[in-house]
Amino acid sequence: MKIPEKLGKYEIKEQVGRGSMGIVYKGYDPFADRNVAVKVAMSDALQDKESGERYRKMFFNEAHTAGTLKHPNIVEILDAGVEESNEGDHCYIVMELVEEGNTLKNHTNAKSLLPFELVVEITFKCAKALDYAHRNGVVHRDIKPTNILITKDQDVKIADFSIAHLMTSDTTSTMPMGFVGSPRYMSPEQVQEDVITNQTDLFSLGIVMYELLTGKHPFAADSFSRLIHMIINEKHPPLSTHRSDVPEILEKIIHHALQKNPEKRYKMGLNFAADLSLAFDYLEEPQQDVEAQEKFNAIQKLHFFDEFPESEIWEIIHACIWQSFENNQEIIVEGDIDDSFYIITSGEVDVYKDGSLIGHLITGDCFGEMAYLSKAERTATIIAKNNVELMKVNATLIEQVSVECQLHFSRVFMQTLVKRLSNTTAMYASREE
Repeated sequence: MKIPEKLGKYEIKEQVGRGSMGIVYKGYDPFADRNVAVKVAMSDALQDKESGERYRKMFFNEAHTAGTLKHPNIVEILDAGVEESNEGDHCYIVMELVEEGNTLKNHTNAKSLLPFELVVEITFKCAKALDYAHRNGVVHRDIKPTNILITKDQDVKIADFSIAHLMTSDTTSTMPMGFVGSPRYMSPEQVQEDVITNQTDLFSLGIVMYELLTGKHPFAADSFSRLIHMIINEKHPPLSTHRSDVPEILEKIIHHALQKNPEKRYKMGLNFAADLSLAFDYLEEPQQDVEAQEKFNAIQKLHFFDEFPESEIWEIIHACIWQSFENNQEIIVEGDIDDSFYIITSGEVDVYKDGSLIGHLITGDCFGEMAYLSKAERTATIIAKNNVELMKVNATLIEQVSVECQLHFSRVFMQTLVKRLSNTTAMYASREE
C-alpha cells in the first residue's frame, strides 16, 4: 500500500507496526512539534464492495470509543481523518507514540519472564486503566499481550481499541458484534457470544498475568474446538504446575480473575487492583514489609477503623499519604484552600481559630472533614503539639481502592462527621448558657 508523505497535517515517516486493522507509521505533527503514531487502514479492505463500509466503521470505532479516554496507562487518541486521493481514500487515526516501546508478548516466554514484582505492578496498572475505561463505558474486548505496550521505563500502555464496545450509547451501526476478538484471550461469555460486560476484560487480563508469571497459556490447546471447550469448562492449571516459587497470594488472584462465572470473578478493575496491591506486601523487600506492618498495626488500633476488615485496611494504607510533623509545626493554616482529611495515627495537635486556642486532638481523632467534602477554605489552623504522624486522605486517593472499601470508608467518614458536628453544636450551646 502506497502511503502519501503527508496525511492531513501529519508527516509520515517509517513503518513501526502492523495489526489486523491497519499499518502503524511513525509520524510528525509540525504544529505540536512532536512525533506521533499514525494508524492507516488497509486500502484493499476499504475498497471491497461488500465489506468496505463495515470495515471503515470498524476502523474508526477506535477513535469513537477510546477518543475520550485520558489515562496515563492508555494510549491516547489524538486525531482521526480521511485523506482523499486519486488512488482512493486513506483513513487514519493519530495516536500517542510510545517511543522504544515493545509489547508484553516478549515476556510471555519462559526464557524471558519478568520479576514477580514487575508482573504485579504491570497488571495493577492495567487493572486500574481498565477500571477507568469501564467507568467511562468502554469495554476493550481484546486484551492480550500484543495490545499492551511496555515502555523503556517499564511503564505500560493499553493500546488497540479497534473492537472496543461503548456500553453507554447505541453503537450497533459501528460495532462488530458476535464472535470478535482473539480466541486465546476470550472469556467464557465472549466465546459463547453471550452478554459482554467489563468483566470479560478482567478475565483476559488474568490470562495475560498467568502468561507473564509462567510463560505458559492457562488453556493450552492443539485445536480451536479444544481451546473453546477448555475456556468454557476446564479449570486452569495452578501456577505452581509451571513454577514452584510462585507465592500463594498470586495463585489466589489468578483463581479469582479466571472464574468461569462472572458472578464469582472480580467485579471491577479496582477490585482486581486492590488484591494486587496486597501482593506487594508479600513481594517487597523485608524492611518495606516491616514498615507496612507497622502502619497496619498502628491504624488497626484506631476507632475509625474498628469496622474495617483487614483487606480494606491494607487498601487504605497503600492509597493514603503518610506525613510526619515536629513539635509546633503547622499542619494546616486557616484560610488555605484544600480538599484533604487527616487522621492522627500518633501524637497530639492543637486547634486555633483567629489566633485563639479552641481545641485539642489526640491519636485517633480526625480533622479537615468539611474540606474533604467540598474543597474550601480551612476554618482553623492545626499545629503539632509534639511529634505527630498523620494519614492524609483526599477523594482522588480514595478512588484507588475497591468499590466496597470506598463505600465503607464513606459510611464511617459520615458517621465521624455527624459526631463532630454534634459535639460542636453542644459546645456552642453550653457557651451560650
